[in-house]
Amino acid sequence: MSDSRRYNAENHSPQRGPSEWGETVGVGPWPGPWPDDERYDPELLRDGDQRNVVDRYRYWRREAVIADLDSRRHPFHVAIENFSHDHNIGTVVRTANAFAAAEVHIVGRRRWNRRGAMVTDRYQHLRHHDDVADLLGYAAAHELAVVGVDNAPGAQPLESAALPQRCMLVFGQEGPGLSERARSGSAVTVSIAQYGSTRSINAGVAAGIVMHTWIRQHADPCAAW
Repeated sequence: MSDSRRYNAENHSPQRGPSEWGETVGVGPWPGPWPDDERYDPELLRDGDQRNVVDRYRYWRREAVIADLDSRRHPFHVAIENFSHDHNIGTVVRTANAFAAAEVHIVGRRRWNRRGAMVTDRYQHLRHHDDVADLLGYAAAHELAVVGVDNAPGAQPLESAALPQRCMLVFGQEGPGLSERARSGSAVTVSIAQYGSTRSINAGVAAGIVMHTWIRQHADPCAAW
């Protein structure tokens, strides 16, 4: 068990404080002698850690958290089109962080509402592309199979699809779905089975479903926290 896990599990009754998004989570100052480890942040050890991180990363510097995540990220990328200020991007970033995606690519407008990311954008690699052509060029240069997600006619059911291990999952914006350029540039397009009256499901929800499908097919469940 790591020092921080032992601290939380055995020696500490957490001192609750305001988190990065207003809730009450986290732990208080480190009790006793400080660990001799450069991964730990002296200010967090002194003042406590109310960040939205798992116990493994309690009191760690942000750079140390990112470095550790980089050693265990999965080889799938996530891209979302942002041509009309899609409000789902924060949710996509947060979910990508939870599943340790290699990168999140935002196509179109640079500005997006970060509130839904719940501060996870500090630990998740993000990349901007002006247009879909630039995104597809990146995917080709890095040998990533482009998987479009859209419920358009001809799409392969996600439930029976074998997702490539090295891939880029591309999501359209809420409402119109994938742009024609993104759809035509995808090696395969998959759709999520729906059984109700709505024509489509929320883009952030769809991203979570598809990412978890990749996790079920390729990730080691024993490596999860």
